[in-house]
This record gives sequence, structure tokens and C-alpha cells, in this order.
Amino acid sequence: MKRFLLLFCVLVSFLVFISLQIDFSLSALALTRQQLEGPGQLLYQSRHSLRDDTGSPWQVVLFKRVKDGETVEISLRLVGFPEGIEFLHPERLTITTAQGQILAAEDAFAQESPAANVGQYKMQDILTQLPVTEAIELSLPLDNPRALTIPTPVLLEWQSLLFSVNGGNPNHPATISSRAKLIS
Repeated sequence: MKRFLLLFCVLVSFLVFISLQIDFSLSALALTRQQLEGPGQLLYQSRHSLRDDTGSPWQVVLFKRVKDGETVEISLRLVGFPEGIEFLHPERLTITTAQGQILAAEDAFAQESPAANVGQYKMQDILTQLPVTEAIELSLPLDNPRALTIPTPVLLEWQSLLFSVNGGNPNHPATISSRAKLIS
């Protein structure tokens, strides 16, 4: 009887472990979205909810717009909660790597923002310079500055989104150029 009970516990534990792994894999896959915006135009998105250094929640969306097989935009949209958060436009977003490299992303809403708590930054030239083996820190240009850490799994997802453009063609010139920048 003890043997049967032990075998039963091992089997149940194994099934729980497998179901958690499958659930985790499916939820990870659901984070990157693809949306048809119009004829020949696709929008790819990586969405995450993260907390800043004060514990406030943020919606972090990296998106890539592709028209007729060509990337026309790669931007990072940050939406802060609760209300009362105000981005300072046209300030740049400062990105700091663990190695101390500092990058700056241009404000896409320099002229007009849809709301005070929304910031959007041009990432097309910066994305290939980001590390994929260590987290980065975003210094948010707000009335009361805050820091937001982007963990490694999110950075890996961003790189995956970068290379999924151009119809997923790894031989497309834009993809080859981006890959060369990332490697060097």
C-alpha cells in the first residue's frame, strides 16, 4: 500500500509539473501579438506589465509596424498608472545597461501626446544595441523621475520581435543588417 501511495504521489507531482510547464509555455507565447492593420500592413506587439522602483505598475509595449514587407516603425510605448504621472515631452528616454552603457531614445510624442501618462520612444536604431543576457534600466522622463527595469526574458522577446519582421524572412536585407548590428 505504501508503494502504491508513493507511486501515486510521484505520478500526480509529475502531471502537475508538466501542466505547469505547458501553461507557462502557452502564456509566454501569448505575449507577442500580431495584428493586421490594413492591406499589407502588420503590427507586431510585445506587451508586459512591470513595476517601477516605487512599485507603481506600467504597461510596456514594444511594437513594430511592417508595411509591404518593410519595417516602417519600431517604438516603445510606456503607460503609467495611476493617474498623476506626467511624461516630460520632448525629453528622451535614457536606457542604461548593466555594463554602464547609456543610450537615449527619441520621444515620438514630442509634439503631442495622447495622454499625460503615455510616453512613446523610437527604438529602431537602439533595439539592436541592447544586451540580451542582462536586464536594462529605463530612466523615465517624468516630473518625478522613476526607474523601470526590463528583465532579460523581455529583452529576448524584443529581439525575437525585431527579427520576425519582413515577413519572417531571415535573408531580407533589413533583417541581415539588424542581425549584423546585434552581433558586432
